[in-house]
Amino acid sequence: MNTKELIVLGESIAMGESKRLNLNMARLFTNTLVDTPVYVERSNKPGPTVLIMSGIHGDEINGMEIVRQVISRKINKPKRGSTICIPVVNVFGFIHMSRTFPDGRDLNRVFPGSKKGSLASRFANHFVTGILPCVDLCMDFHTGGGQRLNASQVRVEASDEELKKYAEIFHAPFTVYSKDIPKSLRATCKKMGIPILLNESCKTLTSNKQMAKSAVDGIMRILSHFDMLDEKFTVPIPKYKNTIILTSKWIRASRSGFLHPKINIHDFVKKGDTIATIVSPYGDSRSLIKSPNDGYIINVNESPMIYQGDAIFHISTKVES
Repeated sequence: MNTKELIVLGESIAMGESKRLNLNMARLFTNTLVDTPVYVERSNKPGPTVLIMSGIHGDEINGMEIVRQVISRKINKPKRGSTICIPVVNVFGFIHMSRTFPDGRDLNRVFPGSKKGSLASRFANHFVTGILPCVDLCMDFHTGGGQRLNASQVRVEASDEELKKYAEIFHAPFTVYSKDIPKSLRATCKKMGIPILLNESCKTLTSNKQMAKSAVDGIMRILSHFDMLDEKFTVPIPKYKNTIILTSKWIRASRSGFLHPKINIHDFVKKGDTIATIVSPYGDSRSLIKSPNDGYIINVNESPMIYQGDAIFHISTKVES
């Protein structure tokens, strides 16, 4: 909890101060500097520092829209404490509408990075050393990869009681228990003792108004919990149940062809329900995909063409009663 000095990217931000910083690491081939804007807001009252970020993957637009709304609506101006907002972490990928850095690496697989590593690794190191040390809580916003549409969900480890409490406060439609991925931001935050809520919603290069609103509402509930939300805002009351998914699995395509889903994201299906058909592009065959168990659909592959073995649905296998 910061009471006097807050150092972000080597710069001191005084209490009551607003400042835009730049997380810069490299230039384009044209020698043009690439700016990664970092928005810092400090209250005159001491309190925790909350990091709200998106765009670790440059094609995950819905997360960027969520953080943009937080800044645009001035939700990030805290009643106490400080907020750090980064709408687009991977500006290099954003420029090219790509998940990765120019070196081909996934930024979320190289944390905590290295001063002498690849471009992505150096950027990760600069982020970890320049921003994370002052953070008390991180909220990181992502989408499903490729054509895979994710239901609005928060991912936490089942053994982390503190994060489970924050996930309930955030109150996404689903809380999914999942393990940290090695060299991810989540894993690095865990080692540094920083609680992190990872939100997934929508898919790449797509923005969904309802899912963005759900996430912004969750941010407001978290800030309110820490007594950071300005009094001009009303704390959103959830209109849905927070379903806790204890275990889940992927349903994979039994053959290649055109995929025709028969159900929608967030749907609850019964064992044996027909959830999709896979048809030959020549019209000479058709296969039914049936649900292997009762469960909630938390990811739908919206690619019209799929190969045998492709992940086509993510379904819960056990939920908290």
